[in-house]
Amino acid sequence: MRELNRKIPLKEYAGLLRSYLKPQRKSIIWLSVLLISGIIMQLINPQIIRYFIDTAKTQESTTPLVYAAVLFIVVSLVHQGLTVAAAYIGENVGWIATNKLRGDVAEHCMKLDMSFHKSHTSGAIIERVDGDINNLANFFSNFAVSLLSNLLLVAGMLVLLFREGWAVGLSMTGFIVFAIYAIQYIRRFAVPHWGNLRAMSSRFYGFLGEHLEGTEDTRANGATGFVMQRFHSLLREWLPLRVKAFLGWASMWITTLLVFAIGNAVAFAVTAYLWKLGSISLGTVYMIFYYSELMAKPIEQIRTQMEDLQKADASIVRVRELLQTQSAIRDGVGVPLPSGPLAVTFDDVSFGYDDDLTTLNHIHFHLQRGKVLGLLGRTGSGKTTLARMLLRFYDPRSGAIRLDGIDVRDTTLPELRSRVGFVTQNIEIFQGTVRDNLTFFQDDIDDQRIIAVLEGLGLGQWYQSLPKGLDTPLESNGGGLSAGEAQLISFARVFLSDPGLIILDEASSRLDPATEQKLEHAISRLLVGRTCIVIAHRLATIQRADEILILEEGRIIELGDRVRLAADTRSRYNQMLQVGMEEVLV
Repeated sequence: MRELNRKIPLKEYAGLLRSYLKPQRKSIIWLSVLLISGIIMQLINPQIIRYFIDTAKTQESTTPLVYAAVLFIVVSLVHQGLTVAAAYIGENVGWIATNKLRGDVAEHCMKLDMSFHKSHTSGAIIERVDGDINNLANFFSNFAVSLLSNLLLVAGMLVLLFREGWAVGLSMTGFIVFAIYAIQYIRRFAVPHWGNLRAMSSRFYGFLGEHLEGTEDTRANGATGFVMQRFHSLLREWLPLRVKAFLGWASMWITTLLVFAIGNAVAFAVTAYLWKLGSISLGTVYMIFYYSELMAKPIEQIRTQMEDLQKADASIVRVRELLQTQSAIRDGVGVPLPSGPLAVTFDDVSFGYDDDLTTLNHIHFHLQRGKVLGLLGRTGSGKTTLARMLLRFYDPRSGAIRLDGIDVRDTTLPELRSRVGFVTQNIEIFQGTVRDNLTFFQDDIDDQRIIAVLEGLGLGQWYQSLPKGLDTPLESNGGGLSAGEAQLISFARVFLSDPGLIILDEASSRLDPATEQKLEHAISRLLVGRTCIVIAHRLATIQRADEILILEEGRIIELGDRVRLAADTRSRYNQMLQVGMEEVLV
């Protein structure tokens, strides 16, 4: 919480505003013009009222009064129109700026390595990307301009009050100084509570998002009671923080009411004294009181803006903290990978998710271009970790990984991931059309090529059944698709990207035999002219492998030609063939 309570330097506020408001200079200028025009309208109306009252006492003709009344109405209507226009432009500016910031934060999160995403739940990240940035909407929309315009309004009223007499101007100046000091003093006690509240909100929504995603597993394993107990525990922890934050807001609101009451009392006292002396007219008395009432509005808005600022304080710190988080995976210098199948080399690679835990230990092997490697091992032996490192989801603690002699850390991440295809048993289907899910929202892939790939994978009949063809919408998480169809869609994605290295991570483990046979045909087509690493638990899937690599507790315990190992009665692979691979790998 210490980070959230730290005061943000003024230059950081200015830098944030400059970064996201600079592209909207014209809108900011128009907003400033409208607000300044509104200030002028507010300063004119009390003068019209004074003229009306004093004229009504001294003249019998009603014509000047009619003119004054009409002018008052016109000025009021113009002021209201200016207020509406300023509000519209201000809100538009705020949403454009926050959406730009939201996009920058979301893009930054997408670039962070897997260790970040493993340590932060999706709900917590969403709360930062959306919740924290929503708190900045008013800060961007009109904070600086509105704060300046309110200060100008107060300054304008003071100038006009000093024209009526030094006693009036001095007393109201003292009131304003006291009011701003009192509000700022109370604000110091409220800021930490808003920061703590935002942090607690992030924790709660992170927990909620995680368990909503895992509802099926939660129900199946009888963990509903625990989830609800934790849910209520977080709510009990949240409530006192919410109460403290509310009390901080209430203290500012009550202080403002007291300040307004004191201001009215000062205006009553000064005007009563001066009117009794005969130094001011009745119209001037009303005008001074009107200004004192009007002064409550900019002070109230300044208070509200300070409240918005205290919310923005915590959100800015949290957003800044997120943007300053650096990915452990740095982009390479841009060495291009060659076309065609890619050779794979692991040169004494060691890796662990934690400093005191080693998942892969001195892995060393070479897979030639166009060859297929069967990767076997028990659950937790490091198979999937090895595959993820080829995509640079993680970098080795020591050693090097090379594709065709090029260190994967020397090429750019987009280049690397366009040349390495990764197919898993858990297929993500996104909310969008069939085309979107096949091309990952790229619009430069020809429809005829997509259709040809679908037909080649045995999805031609399925494609013909789609009511809108490639424009048919798909539900998130694959609703409406069978496991086989979803798996074949994942293969179609790889075909369209045309990588030089394919990684199949137990891609057929959940399929029925008929669907798996169709998938085997798709795999056979996919492997033509490509290097492949197959992670599998079934013998049928591994039969096409040229070489076999067996991992155990992060170490290579067997590596060699599949046919040779199968014929060697002393090999581990031969043992799997004799007793059944599923039995050995349990």
